[in-house]
Amino acid sequence: MGALHAHEFITLDGIIDEPGWSADFDFDEGMNETLNRLAETCTAVLLGRRSYELFAPAWSERTADDDLFAPFLNKTPKYVVSRTLTEAEATWQPTTLLGGYDPAAIRRLKEEQQGDVFTGASGTLVRALLADGLVDQLHLFLYPVSLGTGARLFPEGSVPQSMEVISSRTNASGVINLNLRVRPRA
Repeated sequence: MGALHAHEFITLDGIIDEPGWSADFDFDEGMNETLNRLAETCTAVLLGRRSYELFAPAWSERTADDDLFAPFLNKTPKYVVSRTLTEAEATWQPTTLLGGYDPAAIRRLKEEQQGDVFTGASGTLVRALLADGLVDQLHLFLYPVSLGTGARLFPEGSVPQSMEVISSRTNASGVINLNLRVRPRA
């Protein structure tokens, strides 16, 4: 059974919505290393509909020369949670539509994998996965900014979570890699 690894860009005040604010920071070699190390164990990508619709046209055109993470996203089987999509983008395959969010379907996906499952962005999906205890590790690029408003990873009323720090590193850009193991709830 594979582990589910969720990756997010996040501000000091927990904002993960539309990370245009990250443009003020270089995406440095340490950040590339983090993502590539994560990709080494993953055999599937899980996305929500909005992230899929943004990623498909952007990533399908990229090569390793453009971004070291491109081959992973382009070649790895993608699974999309959506109750509205009826067909996958022909230019970004292999892609399977899973239908609306169903924790049992995500558990089956994890069980069927020979490796781990990667999910990134997809804030609505990641919040649901966390609430249902389906995230095994949370990988954050913590940016030293606060925004005050926006969608938060852990909004008011979220299910309490206990995590263990696996590793942390400050990159040359000032962005902190924070890797956390999500502890199972009792």
